[in-house]
Amino acid sequence: QVQLIESGGGLVQAGGSLRLSCAASGRIFSGYAMGWFRQAPGKEREFVAAISWNGANTAYADSVKGRFAISRDNAKSTVYLQINSLKPEDTAVYDCAADTSDRLRVKPPTSIGAYDYWGQGTQVTVAS
Repeated sequence: QVQLIESGGGLVQAGGSLRLSCAASGRIFSGYAMGWFRQAPGKEREFVAAISWNGANTAYADSVKGRFAISRDNAKSTVYLQINSLKPEDTAVYDCAADTSDRLRVKPPTSIGAYDYWGQGTQVTVAS
């Protein structure tokens, strides 16, 4: 079992920044790819960013490239999402997820179905 707890969300003005955190427990964190997804009201959950088990490889949705940065600290069992230049369309619940099905995967997956553990989410609201 893996438990994931997100934090860092909030209300921010357009153009502002936030740093989301996702703390993991229950299994060895360092061997698994991690991802961030988001779901806006009335929309389906979508991929945002992912990072390989050692941080060497990352992937981003086109809509966030250049504004968002994913990172991880395996010693703290935590993955981060730095979100800059926020836009109102970034408003959503942000979830982190763990892919425990394939240890030491080189390329982090970007599909929702690849992830088997999910956190409860943290709300990000961007005011225009």
